[in-house]
Amino acid sequence: MNVRHLLAIAVVGSIALAGCGGAKDGKTSAGAGGATASGSKYDAGPRAAEQPVDGALAAHGEELFKTKGCSACHAFGARLSGPDLSGVANRRTAAWMEQQILHPDLMTKEDPIARGLMAEYALQMPNQGLTPEEARAVVEFLKSKEHADGAAASNQTR
Repeated sequence: MNVRHLLAIAVVGSIALAGCGGAKDGKTSAGAGGATASGSKYDAGPRAAEQPVDGALAAHGEELFKTKGCSACHAFGARLSGPDLSGVANRRTAAWMEQQILHPDLMTKEDPIARGLMAEYALQMPNQGLTPEEARAVVEFLKSKEHADGAAASNQTR
């Protein structure tokens, strides 16, 4: 192959890849292999806050959030050493949050969203040793914060 053929293949390939961007409405959508527009295989589907909250599980999750040390790095409405968690259940799926809680080191290696957070905060989220059930409880707590904030906002507009 000569240089012209290689250049033509590169141009056609670039155009094809450019057409594979995310959804135009800004929402992620699952593509081949389960990856989303964000590139994360765990961030496909509805946002966690779109699902109903299990109140009892959320209460357990709130206790875990306090006792497992999550509140040392995370707050709602403020940035500490870790990301501000306000709105996280509107930005991420429950599956993504569960994986980040259960396997933060693996997520940093494999997930583009987690890698971006690591780059921004220059801090690896520690593995707190939660069980899958405990991780789901913490996710329910995060969802409950979104639902409570949404209810408070709608009450202010009335």
